[in-house]
Amino acid sequence: MASTQEKATPCCIPKTSHDINKKKTSSSSEVLQNWSLAVVPGSDPSKDPIPKTASMATLIRPVDPISDPSATKAAATKGISIMPRAQTSHPLDPLSAAEISVAVATVRAAGATPEVRDSVRFIEVVLVEPDKHVVALADAYFFPPFQPSLLPRTKGGPVIPSRLPPRQARLVVYNKRSNETSIWIVELSEVHAATRGGHHRGKVISSKVVPNVQPPMDAMEYAECEAVVKDFPPFREAMKKRGIEDMDLVMVDPWCVGYYSNADAPSRRLAKPLIFCRTESDCPMENGYARPVEGIHVLVDMQNMVVIEFEDRKLVPLPPADPLRNYTAGETRGGVDRSDVKPLQIIQPEGPSFRVNGNFIEWQKWNFRIGFTPREGLVIYSVAYVDGNRGRRPVAHRLSFVEMVVPYGDPNDPHYRKNAFDAGEDGLGKNAHSLKKGCDCLGYIKYFDAHFTNFTGGVETIENCVCLHEEDHGILWKHQDWRTGLAEVRRSRRLTVSFICTVANYEYGFFWHFYQDGKIEAEVKLTGILSLGALQPGETRKYGTTIAPGLYAPVHQHFFVARMDMAVDCKPGEAFNQVIEVNLKVEEPGKDNVHNNAFYAEEELLRSELQAMRDCNPLSARHWIVCLWSDTCSSAGRLACHASGTHWFHAYATRFL
Repeated sequence: MASTQEKATPCCIPKTSHDINKKKTSSSSEVLQNWSLAVVPGSDPSKDPIPKTASMATLIRPVDPISDPSATKAAATKGISIMPRAQTSHPLDPLSAAEISVAVATVRAAGATPEVRDSVRFIEVVLVEPDKHVVALADAYFFPPFQPSLLPRTKGGPVIPSRLPPRQARLVVYNKRSNETSIWIVELSEVHAATRGGHHRGKVISSKVVPNVQPPMDAMEYAECEAVVKDFPPFREAMKKRGIEDMDLVMVDPWCVGYYSNADAPSRRLAKPLIFCRTESDCPMENGYARPVEGIHVLVDMQNMVVIEFEDRKLVPLPPADPLRNYTAGETRGGVDRSDVKPLQIIQPEGPSFRVNGNFIEWQKWNFRIGFTPREGLVIYSVAYVDGNRGRRPVAHRLSFVEMVVPYGDPNDPHYRKNAFDAGEDGLGKNAHSLKKGCDCLGYIKYFDAHFTNFTGGVETIENCVCLHEEDHGILWKHQDWRTGLAEVRRSRRLTVSFICTVANYEYGFFWHFYQDGKIEAEVKLTGILSLGALQPGETRKYGTTIAPGLYAPVHQHFFVARMDMAVDCKPGEAFNQVIEVNLKVEEPGKDNVHNNAFYAEEELLRSELQAMRDCNPLSARHWIVCLWSDTCSSAGRLACHASGTHWFHAYATRFL
């Protein structure tokens, strides 16, 4: 992930010629879910195993595997791999554009025939995340935070290799000819040659075909599917019955077929598109999603790009055109935008309080690394907190959102089959935006680029994909002494790392917030356009909300799956964390509760994943504590997880405390 830097921008309207979009946009947003992690400072300081007075020369004894083979052997006996070439990327850095190119070229070259090589399609190319011991070695001696204490203490001092192991890439490859999905692991030991225009390739470590699966669909497939459907004669006749002859007005959104019966089995690559229609072909900002086309059943074979089923089942009138539903500014739609909002400027004349070294971030006792994948989008690695005399305390090895599912509650066709897995079926990272300064982020901004492979193996770069900036967050703490009238107040500052993606009609904004009081919060904002349905004249649906004549929004939910690889106060490779559930309990009336007012917090250790399959319970203030394993898991070294959330159509508690 490359990085770029932008300074403060005072408002949402771009002032420079290189800004792309010069129109205001207006949309409602839903704050769906907040996850927060709070580090509770403990007692009993742990001493650094490396004496502070020792010089770096006495701590590091370099080993060169080329000039000193015996040292290489000695290092190998200690379980430390030796890389044959130097490396400038941290083991957790996302793959560079050059590394992606080398990985793709390596897999393509491994094809047995030209036909096989031409038929392979590349779904994703991502970093193979190394063993945690390799990460600890890199963080101890090769990259910031340069913490030798991350490694176990050894007699005579640690034996440090002069190079790290080579990076590896994991490729998900789809063979369009054979309809097979395979997983490849490629070692990237010669990427430097490719960056100089050479033709060196990596080395294939392994490859295997995964049966009975289909990989995520790609934007190229979506575009091709739309063209195939719009060119299908029975479809054109069906649209003509609805008064539409200009196919440029038609929008075809391919949706994964789902798995409702054996006919949907993943032995075939299938899609059932949803159809929408605009009113003006020369208006790129028209909201076509406001005119759904219902009653048409289409099934597309995405491998061969042919329509294999078609039926015009029911003629439902198109919702009437309404220019007020478009994306453009109010005055262009016959309306009026707000004019009473005066400029609000966010400036930091002395620059930001955070420090950036590559993908390594330091801010207000927090330090962590930023990563990015095509499926998950933003990934936060190696989160740690500098806690006074306890030093650098690990909190989590990896934090991300790995999946989300959007089930729709309308049993009518086609909405019953709308159960989108937006990460697995489409990819949150692959659908990320290039963020715009002044609109998506305010203040002193640090941007990071992201690199992906496209369907045919080319490398695409999303510039300014991830935004890093500080925000004022109101009051952190305040107290006024009523006797003296004196008051003290502290304002809250938070560091925000974010990205935004579009999956068809919906936008999702993912925000990771780091606070000065030791809290981490993950926030998901939903905006964009609803996936709508059309109604017959006079018809209503109890499974949705009528929002305009002939138009309704089906009830649905958004569930997000967070992957949290916790490492609270753990050394690399340790798995000594435990999870404790806390519930509010009311004391029964009796000798311990003579005034009938007693209640307390009851803790229960969750000893297995099966036992830990728990529901939120706001009535008992249920929350979970992650801490270093012990018999008591006292208040020292605890991390509390809180969760809650609301949704536009359905309220539910899914926020981890």
